[in-house]
Amino acid sequence: MASTNQFLGFRNESPVTGKGKVNMAKKLHMVAGTWGVRCTFHSLVGLLVATLVVAAVYMTGEGGRWLEDRKSICQNGGESSCSGCNLFSGKWVFDNRSHPLYKEKQCTFMSDQLACEKFGRQDLSYQNWRWQPHQCDLPRFNATALLERLRGKRLVFVGDSLNRGQWVSMVCLVDSSIPPNLKSMHTNGSLTTFKATEYNATIEFYWAPMLVESNSDDPVMHRLPERVVRVQAIEKHARHWTDADILVFNTYLWWRRSKMKVLWGSFESPDGIYKDVEMVRVYEMALKTWSDWLEVHVNRSKTQLFFVSMSPTHQRAEEWGAAEGQNCYSETELISQEGYWGNGSCLKMMGVVDDTIDRLKKRGVNVKVLNITQLSEYRKEGHPSIYRKQWEPLTEDQLSDPKSYADCIHWCLPGVPDVWNELLYAYILHY
Repeated sequence: MASTNQFLGFRNESPVTGKGKVNMAKKLHMVAGTWGVRCTFHSLVGLLVATLVVAAVYMTGEGGRWLEDRKSICQNGGESSCSGCNLFSGKWVFDNRSHPLYKEKQCTFMSDQLACEKFGRQDLSYQNWRWQPHQCDLPRFNATALLERLRGKRLVFVGDSLNRGQWVSMVCLVDSSIPPNLKSMHTNGSLTTFKATEYNATIEFYWAPMLVESNSDDPVMHRLPERVVRVQAIEKHARHWTDADILVFNTYLWWRRSKMKVLWGSFESPDGIYKDVEMVRVYEMALKTWSDWLEVHVNRSKTQLFFVSMSPTHQRAEEWGAAEGQNCYSETELISQEGYWGNGSCLKMMGVVDDTIDRLKKRGVNVKVLNITQLSEYRKEGHPSIYRKQWEPLTEDQLSDPKSYADCIHWCLPGVPDVWNELLYAYILHY
């Protein structure tokens, strides 16, 4: 069997209980003004207005109307015992009995980008945290039940490396339930397919970091000095997902720059028109193309649609009260400050997604939001940091300053993305 990384194409309560509580003053950073690498809120209004804004943001978990009304998903998969449960509002509970849901070394298709234990991490407590909604329990993940639901179907994750990490997590969650001779992994360009033969079911990942076409569409060679997008072109990608039964989209990290070069025309044509467009406008243009495609092509009686909200980064330790100039490197504790909101998560972009999905709903297309941002904000210790395969040789300067090459964007597995998939599982089986 080929190596996993060949297949993957890699180059109202404290949110924390159990151990690791830290007392911090409550704060919340919101978006105002221009969008760049970071989105920041500076309060210039009176105390009453500020208080109302913060209260509204905390009550919804992430601000604005980001949390839509949902059916109850209650204990043991039932929908009758806890009306109005919000799965995204809760706390992290240390639980080394039921978590992790699988062992890193036992996952056949684990990625070296996410295998923190393999690459030397000693503190493994990041594997033992369970997400506990305030008003109900998440249904226990049952791999066999999910595979039965997926029998004869395609579950496709579409997006960037964070969505790829969620896909790897999902593969690991079902891996041990399938005999070795009844599962396989295959890569064809941007599409990687895990197949459970007995169920005729596939769990797939398609690399499209911007959803629309871009010069970063190569699944391996995509780190380029200048990013160019064709905001009105999506069919090259979308033809690979057209007949999927469950689609899970994300796109955020690759848009994090003040401006993006937009191309009208093709990459091959010398007559193309290029223009620099500011964020968040270019993001809005791309999501409109995506939503228009869904409206026309999705079989509304067959296909379940999900959009995963932005995955937070932990690049600036001063945001959670640690030393300035530090990041997630050497962090081993969760953030216990309820409602904590880092500057890397932009409410303006969340608003664009919110408005896009609202408009789709009015047109009869239902996209459910997996609102993972707030719950993931607390997990500053859950990133690979330096404990991952380094695709490029480290310089002497980097070796002398480990935080300079720490990965504070992706997530260790087992870990945070498993909870994202527990939420997805709840919706697929019990919504």
